Amino acid sequence: MPSFDITSEFDKQEVLNAVDQSKREIVNRYDFKNTSTSIDSSESTVSINSATKDRLLAADQVLREKFAKRNISIKFLSDFSDEETPSEIKRVYTLKTGIETVDAKEIVKFIKDKDKKMQAAIQDGSIRVTSKKRDSLQSIMNEIKDKNYDIHLSFGNFRD
Repeated sequence: MPSFDITSEFDKQEVLNAVDQSKREIVNRYDFKNTSTSIDSSESTVSINSATKDRLLAADQVLREKFAKRNISIKFLSDFSDEETPSEIKRVYTLKTGIETVDAKEIVKFIKDKDKKMQAAIQDGSIRVTSKKRDSLQSIMNEIKDKNYDIHLSFGNFRD
């Protein structure tokens, strides 16, 4: 029976490359001189530090541009928190992998409302969709893409 998986994952190496390119651009650009602006990353977070709010937003824009150039979804940068001290402003992005249960239930409900014969099951941060017809799987993929959820969704492991 044909099936495919819906996941939400990012390539860690591509994120590191985007952060490194952002660091290099910030060091070389004149408008960031003497603003103590920096970008750092760890396993699942990316943080931006700056002395002023406008330089923080400019560094944020540089990071988003580098993500886009490396084909990493900007939706991974939607979950952030700002911390402000008298000397600096810090923005921390949390990069999440996997589909949360609330979002997964919404996607499964959408799939079952569209086609009663299609089966969708939540499996450890991903969704497995099965159907008897390959064409119906391809059409539901396109409908999910068109729905434009707040999280990045990728489709893989398509089997006949």
